[in-house]
Amino acid sequence: MVYIIRVITIVCVTLLVSCSQEQTEKKSQLALMKTTNPNPTVTEKNNGQDKVEGIEREVESMDEIYDVAVVKGKKATLVVYKVKHMQRFRMKQIEKDLNKKLEEKYPKEKFTVSSDYKIFLEAVRLVERRDNGSLSDKQAEKRLNEIVKMTSDMK
Repeated sequence: MVYIIRVITIVCVTLLVSCSQEQTEKKSQLALMKTTNPNPTVTEKNNGQDKVEGIEREVESMDEIYDVAVVKGKKATLVVYKVKHMQRFRMKQIEKDLNKKLEEKYPKEKFTVSSDYKIFLEAVRLVERRDNGSLSDKQAEKRLNEIVKMTSDMK
């Protein structure tokens, strides 16, 4: 009788443990879909923060896009975004529409627009390092130029 109770207990514990692993696996699959929503950043202090926030609002207003990172430098403005899953078939068209929209609204700005996830991660890292003070204005500008160069190399 004691043997049967032990076997039933082991089976129940095994089932409970296997069910909890499935939940964590589902969470890790959704990690690419989560919104990070980084703050828009300017590489020079007090130079165009309002414009960068306006650019972010403009990009976020598009229904196909769910996450945006904007970094403005001296010469270039980097706009990276994530596209909703069902809209991925239209990525080229979305990028074209976004470029047109930004060029019309901000004609004097030079935009680099990308939906590449690696570029998005690099931009978020730049924003985080800039926000916590580990990057100076000069270093942030240099890193922004490296990221912009990466986007042009990928095309």
